[in-house]
Amino acid sequence: MVKTTKMIREELSSFADPANKVARMVREGRLTPIIRGLYETEATASPWSLAGCIYGPSYISFESALSFHGLIPEGVRAVTSATFEKGRAKAYDTPFGSFLFRDVPAEAFPYGIDVKGPANAPFRIATPEKALCDKLYTMSPVTSCGGLEALLYDDLRIDRGDLAALDVDDVAFLAEKYRSRNVRRLARYLKEGSGR
Repeated sequence: MVKTTKMIREELSSFADPANKVARMVREGRLTPIIRGLYETEATASPWSLAGCIYGPSYISFESALSFHGLIPEGVRAVTSATFEKGRAKAYDTPFGSFLFRDVPAEAFPYGIDVKGPANAPFRIATPEKALCDKLYTMSPVTSCGGLEALLYDDLRIDRGDLAALDVDDVAFLAEKYRSRNVRRLARYLKEGSGR
């Protein structure tokens, strides 16, 4: 369970020196510091469930969500998440792994997000359609259908069958929320059946 320094100090308020007690709990492995002011009580906590606590509001997306949904063949080391209106990307290295956060347009942020994971450690994650839109939004614009195919099939290594399984209407809806040539081109590509 994630706890803030304030929560822990309130729990330990009966101790003469709560800060010293926190330090002892860290040494004993009963608390694991995540980032400044944030601790985890479970040493085996899933990084997926921690991402939204570290920096938010956010949801897991980009390569992490694409890998989770089986759209890209590679596993990913860092948990990558989407934020909005933060202004710049953030990166955190913690005992639970590396976490990366980057902006997507505020208008697109609230759509295409699911809650996954066990009831005691849920996490917010982009749908396959939203994760792909988020990823394409961050990539250099392509100027042709061939350029988009190179991004999808060569760079990201998405299988044609997996791309064809995406919900065309969801991608079309999301495309209106981004100011991205790549995302608009993806919506057109899927609507025309080019990914099938």
